[in-house]
Amino acid sequence: MCRFTFYKGKPLALSALLTEPEHSLIHQSSHARERDEPLNGDGFGVAWYTEGHEEPALFRSVTPAWSNQNLRELARVTTSHCVLAHVRAATQGLQVGEPNCHPFRRARLAFMHNGDIGGFGAIRRPLLAALSDSAFEGIRGTTDSEHFFALLHDEVQRGGDSGSRALAAAFRRALARIHALCRHHAPGEHIYLNAVLTDGATAVACRFTTDDPANADSLYTNRGRRYICEGGVCRMLDPGEQNGSAVMVSSEPLSGDSGWEAVPVNHLVRIEPNLSMSTEPLAV
Repeated sequence: MCRFTFYKGKPLALSALLTEPEHSLIHQSSHARERDEPLNGDGFGVAWYTEGHEEPALFRSVTPAWSNQNLRELARVTTSHCVLAHVRAATQGLQVGEPNCHPFRRARLAFMHNGDIGGFGAIRRPLLAALSDSAFEGIRGTTDSEHFFALLHDEVQRGGDSGSRALAAAFRRALARIHALCRHHAPGEHIYLNAVLTDGATAVACRFTTDDPANADSLYTNRGRRYICEGGVCRMLDPGEQNGSAVMVSSEPLSGDSGWEAVPVNHLVRIEPNLSMSTEPLAV
C-alpha cells in the first residue's frame, strides 16, 4: 500500500507537506505509522496546480522519496494552492517504474490511489475493452490505479458537468463498474480504494473497501483557517473552522495538532471551491 497527502487552500510551499512536518510525506515514505510495513520506497510523485494553467505540473521518480534531493529542492521553492503528493509501495506483481508512479494526470484532472483492486489481472482485459479510445490510448503504465483513473476520466467526460457533485457522481459510477467487473471475473477478491480526484477547483476523496471495514486503510481530513510551518512546527490554525481557507486529506496526520479526523470507512468527501467540505456514504 501507499501513503498520500492532498492540500487545497492558500498557496503554500510544497515543503510544508513533504519535508517540514514532523510526520511529513517523506517521513512516511520510510516510517509510516499506520501500515504493517513502514516502507513506501517504490517511487513518488507530486502534482500541483498553478495560476493561469489548467493542467497541473507533474514530477515523478522511481527513486525513494527519502533519498531524492531534487524533490527536496523543488519542494523548498515551489508554492501552490492545490497539491497532490504520493509515495508508493508497489502492489505485489506490479512493476516498479516511473509510469506506475502516482499521481496520474489527464488534462485538468489529477488522481492518486492508496490500495489495491483485487483480481486486477482477471478484470484488466474486459476493463480495457470498456474504455473509450482516448482513455485506452492514455494509459502508460500497468497499475490497477491508472486503469481505474482511465475509467474515471471516461465517466467525468460522460457526465459533462463540473463541480464536486459531478466528480462524485463520476466516481460512484466508475466504482460501480469496477465492482461489477470484480464480481463477475474475480469473485471473492476485494477492493481497497483510498483515493483523491481533483480538477484543481473541486475535489473528491474516498475511503472504501469491500472487505471487512477493520481492514480499510487509514485516511484523515483536516481543515481550518490556514496550515503553516514555523520554526520546524507545522499546524492548522483554527482547526475545524467550517469557513476556513485550507483543507487537507492525508493517509496519516502530518502533525500533532488536534484538527485531524478519520474519514469513516466507505464514505466519500467532497471539497468545494470555497473549501467547504462534506462527507457522505459510499456504497456499491
